[in-house]
Order: sequence, then C-alpha cells, then structure tokens
Amino acid sequence: MRLSIDHRTVYRFSEPQSRLVQMLRMTPENSHDQTVARWRIDVDCDVKMRRGRDGFGNAITMLYAEGPIADIEIAVRGEVLTSHSDGVVRGVSEALPPAVFLRATEATPRDPAIAAFAAEITAAADGVVGMLHGLNRAIHARFTADRARPEPGLSAAAAFDRPTATSRDLAQIFAVAARSLDVPARYVTGYSIVEGATRPTPHGWAEAFVEGLGWVGFDPFTGRSPQEESVRVAAALDAAGAAPVAGSRLGEGEEELDVAVTVSAQ
Repeated sequence: MRLSIDHRTVYRFSEPQSRLVQMLRMTPENSHDQTVARWRIDVDCDVKMRRGRDGFGNAITMLYAEGPIADIEIAVRGEVLTSHSDGVVRGVSEALPPAVFLRATEATPRDPAIAAFAAEITAAADGVVGMLHGLNRAIHARFTADRARPEPGLSAAAAFDRPTATSRDLAQIFAVAARSLDVPARYVTGYSIVEGATRPTPHGWAEAFVEGLGWVGFDPFTGRSPQEESVRVAAALDAAGAAPVAGSRLGEGEEELDVAVTVSAQ
C-alpha cells in the first residue's frame, strides 16, 4: 500500500519568543515492511536543522530557531510504501535490550486494576502470542474510541477508569498490562488510516516482545495488529518519549498548539 501523509504543526505565542529548540520525531525509516518513497520537513521561518538519534534509537531532527518568533509552522509531507507483516517488526535497528521496556514511567505506572484485568483476561490463554492478542481484543472491547486530541498528562491508570479512550491511552494501557505479565512492551507513534483521513494527532499503538519472534505490534484501537495501513515512526517507554515534537522555548506568554494529520491510501 502507498500511504500519503501530511502532518502540520502550528505553534502560536501570545508574546514573541527569543529562541525555540525542538526535537522532531517525524521521520519514518525503511524496514522490511515499509519503504520511504519521499519525505520532507519544511518550516515557515529561518531555522537550523540537524539529524540524529534519541536514546531509544529513533531518528530525530533537532530544530533551532532564533527570535523574535510569534508563530511557527512545521509541515511534514511524504509517501511510504507498506506491506503486510502480521504485526511482526522486522528490519528495525534496536538500540536497547527488550528488558528495558519492562520499566514503569509516570505515564505508564504499575497499576493493580490493570494488572488484575490482564491476569483475568489471559488466565486461559494458549501461549504468549495468544495471550497478547486476547489482551489486545479485550482492551479494544472495553472502551469506546475517542478520536479527539489526547488529554495532556493523562496516565494509563487514570485512562483505565474512563469509558472512552484515545489511541494513545489504549496503547499505554496495553503496555502497562503486558508489563504486568512480565512481557516487555513499548509505545509506538506513527501514521495510520484506521482513525479516518484527518485527525488532530498522529496514531499510537503498542509493541510487545515475544521470545523467538521479536517485537510484535498490537493496536488496541482496532483490536488487531497494525498492518499495511500504518507507518511506524518512533518507539519509547510511553507516549511522551515518542512524541512527534518535544522541546523548549525562551520567552514569556502562553502558547497555542494546532495539529492536523491527513493520511490517505494511494
């Protein structure tokens, strides 16, 4: 499948900023099941950009802008060719051992309610893969999908108590549940057509490590593994660690964020 992606991020400031430093995790990489046909990042003001990698091995672009800056738009456009993989992640360079992804974070804390839910759902499961697929389907069935922008700072434990959940919240709940079963799990951010053509954020799903098979994707938003409808960009312990844009600004005032992501199949 050929997926066309347009991802626009606009920051507006109530007071001009003296300096901006942003880390962009917006660039997918080639793997066994995705090939980047074309990709570019454009910014509507004078900036310096430098490519690199973060601590999880994700491709990043550091953006440096000198003020005064009243607003800034970051526009990402590209096309990626994808193929069916049964959710298995192949051809991706791994910077860290799987055991690192057993760690809890502020957004994905160990939670007794999620652990009890995971234990009950997987009690009669046949093998680790069957256990994880069952868990994925159960999380999908428990919540009503919320396609709005995720609430900033909402943890997996807090999201578990609500009747609706965004793709970010569902993926973080899956990660907490899998880790409670001693299965390494991580959050993945990327682009997908499963939430419709246009939405206010990139898509989020999870990956779990299965001995003898490797990392396998699970998308609780759909209740199945991500397939050729998804483009993988970055992975980390939680959504904050894989955020498309993260950084700092030097200046007074408030900021307003507007994001629009459009994904279509060609």
